[in-house]
Amino acid sequence: MVLLWQVLLLAGCDYFVSEQQAQVPFYNRDSRGRADTIGKLGTQSISIPAGVIDGWARYMGDPGDFADPKIKAKYQRPPESYDLPIESFGFLYRITDGDIYTSFRQTEEDYRRDNETLIPYGKPFPWAGVIIYGEYDAAPLNFNFTVQDDFRSARDVTHFDYIQQPQPLYGLTVYRANNGIDPKTGEPWKWDDNAKDIFIKKDQAGNIKTYIDCQFTHHINSCHHMFYNDDWHIRVLMIYSRTYLPQWQEMEGNIINILDSWRVSREGKLLGKQIGKA
Repeated sequence: MVLLWQVLLLAGCDYFVSEQQAQVPFYNRDSRGRADTIGKLGTQSISIPAGVIDGWARYMGDPGDFADPKIKAKYQRPPESYDLPIESFGFLYRITDGDIYTSFRQTEEDYRRDNETLIPYGKPFPWAGVIIYGEYDAAPLNFNFTVQDDFRSARDVTHFDYIQQPQPLYGLTVYRANNGIDPKTGEPWKWDDNAKDIFIKKDQAGNIKTYIDCQFTHHINSCHHMFYNDDWHIRVLMIYSRTYLPQWQEMEGNIINILDSWRVSREGKLLGKQIGKA
């Protein structure tokens, strides 16, 4: 579970512009009076409910987590607006019902309880760590190069090939390292970070839009699931227990539905009912 929070924290940063400094018409607020986080994610202006983001939203141009402290000290972020490009932010998504974690909502208590009652006993943990990345350059929105580079690295570094399996799984094309066999033992892989199973989904043009890898890491069979959305111009990363892999397509749809519920006009007027609002 530590890894999940570490990954989410990488999506945030500590450069906060106060509401008084921001030149915007108004902020949407929750029942406790907390102001939303605002900006433009990919192609859409959004208002993220207070208490949802784990850490802070990182905006384009913000110094990185490991940037020179002198650079951080001199940096001044432009005033917040519904057009200020968001680079990334993270939150927690509950796979079993499509809800999300928000502080001062029931989901806060639910998440704490699940940590205490499920993880210590090795039971499937129903929460996924999610990071959303805005994509603003001209790079293609697909994983074609990523997958081929993974295959090349396996061949050059660990000296085995990824073999496409004859049957798809859950609608995904499956590739297994050395056809699923550890060459050292002649038995199925039991634990090797370099021997993940790879699952992909292509669009009608043949471009890889969904890329999932699942592996054993310290006895936790986890998946890293990435997908692109062309309408939003974003890349999404989710990390969750492999138990929930059959729901990969539902998860992708639910994440986009959550983002859609946060859409606003350029003046900040909500276009729907926000999911996760306290």
